[in-house]
Amino acid sequence: MALPIQYKGQGFSLRGEKSRFVLPPSFRNDFADKGDERILCLGKHERWPCLKAFSQSAIAGFEDILDREEEAALRRDKDYDRELRGAQLLSYVEVPFDASGRFVMPDHLADLAGLGDEIFFQGGMPFFTIWAPDKLYSMGEAWENGKANCRTLAETAKKKAKAK
Repeated sequence: MALPIQYKGQGFSLRGEKSRFVLPPSFRNDFADKGDERILCLGKHERWPCLKAFSQSAIAGFEDILDREEEAALRRDKDYDRELRGAQLLSYVEVPFDASGRFVMPDHLADLAGLGDEIFFQGGMPFFTIWAPDKLYSMGEAWENGKANCRTLAETAKKKAKAK
């Protein structure tokens, strides 16, 4: 049985030279461990004000996601639009990153998620998320841990940038 797709940890990046952000090492390692190319798949998250991100190997599990969601909707006697959900899952942009994790965020995706010069990466299953810190800070109590991690990582990143 294949292990579920998961992305562990958190990270923070300031926009750097050539307008690039840096994918955290733990996430780059997840891509390498899965045997994926250095391609970041990015799309707008369906419920939250952020982007979802994943490796190309995660795409193979989309049919299973659709099946589980459809079955859950039927059990609750709720409507489920499989075509719409499939379109949401497959509405992503492939963005290459280099061996150091540097990538350029497409402007239209940055606009959709309200991203500026700082981004926070939050691990998850089967996707990880990319947040503008202010959008994350506006989330409810369930996000307290992520907010605290973001604040701490932001402080560290800004101190490092100042020291350069």
